[in-house]
Amino acid sequence: MSGDGHTSAAAMAAQICDQIRSVFSSPPLPLPPALDVLVAEVSAAAAANGRVFVYGVGREGLMMKALCMRLFHLGLHAHVVGDVTTPPISPGDLLLASAGPGGFSTVDAICGVAKSAGARVVLLTARPGSGSGASRCADAVAYIPAQTMADDEEEGGAPSQAVRLPMGSLYEGAMYVLFEMVVLRLTEALKQTPAQLRSRHTNLE
Repeated sequence: MSGDGHTSAAAMAAQICDQIRSVFSSPPLPLPPALDVLVAEVSAAAAANGRVFVYGVGREGLMMKALCMRLFHLGLHAHVVGDVTTPPISPGDLLLASAGPGGFSTVDAICGVAKSAGARVVLLTARPGSGSGASRCADAVAYIPAQTMADDEEEGGAPSQAVRLPMGSLYEGAMYVLFEMVVLRLTEALKQTPAQLRSRHTNLE
């Protein structure tokens, strides 16, 4: 792409990384950092021998599945809601659910079921004050201050970024980076070694 007026791959990557970095340097709401919330909640579930369930829709759901895989590698009983082998949720368990725009009908419903079953519910979102069903069920909120698909696109004038991530990609990219930090913190908190994580990786591939 170099030489034809388009942004080079390296420059584009730098701009995308800068946008994701900005999410973690945004002025915080009166809420604890998402990293601290997730590490504390998962650590508490692990200490109580509880199970961790994850749920999200679309690309958010893919990020949640990636987190679930690493939680399993860390030795936790981790499950993706909707898998055919997912057990029933019960008291002492933890549901991590993502709804970047604040709520989705399925996320709202699943959070409601988990809450009714006595499980603890943590909502990952960019809009903690949305008033959605999921936000009303949440025992804790992991606030990710990133643009989601629900945010209005800029109209007129030059864009604020030379590369503008579309349709919620900034939120999803921030989720991935956040989850990597969560796993690093949990590896220390749970006293896991790289060898232990690797030992739990599937050999059916």
